[in-house]
Order: sequence, then C-alpha cells, then structure tokens
Amino acid sequence: MSTLEPERGTGTGTLVEPTPQVSHGDGDHERFAHYVQKDKIMASALDGTPVVALCGKVWVPGRDPKKYPVCPMCKEIYDSMGSGGDDKGGDKK
Repeated sequence: MSTLEPERGTGTGTLVEPTPQVSHGDGDHERFAHYVQKDKIMASALDGTPVVALCGKVWVPGRDPKKYPVCPMCKEIYDSMGSGGDDKGGDKK
C-alpha cells in the first residue's frame, strides 16, 4: 500500500512504498517433516500443486523429509486418529 506524504512548504508530495520484510535465511530452523495423505504427495510431485498437512500447513514439498524432525502438531493429530482402517493414512513429507 502506498502513502502520500506531503512535503513541508510545497504543494507536492512524495510517494512512499513500504519495504517488504524478506527473510534471506534458508528457514531450516522452522522446518518440519509433516504428515500428508500419500495420494496428495504423488499428485504434488506430478503437477506441482500444494499439499495440506494435518496441522494445516500448505506448501509444495520439495525437500527430503528425513532431514527434519516430525511436526509435533501433525504427530499429535496423527496419533489421535488411531488406526481407523483408513487406507489413505498419513505420510511424512
């Protein structure tokens, strides 16, 4: 969003663009392996569509999930589901 700030003593203004907050780190400190339905992972790998983890995180998987700890929220949700016979069970991605 732009704002118009008037300059003192003139009839003109200066257009000020807000500076976006951009992180240049790789974000490894906040990455987890998440639980996602297996068929959704395959679809994402084929066409690049985002997936939704049990915890609600939405992203396009692209990293080896074995390099990251399991998301505590996904694990808690997965464990609470029990083995209800659902063939679509979760998988880490």
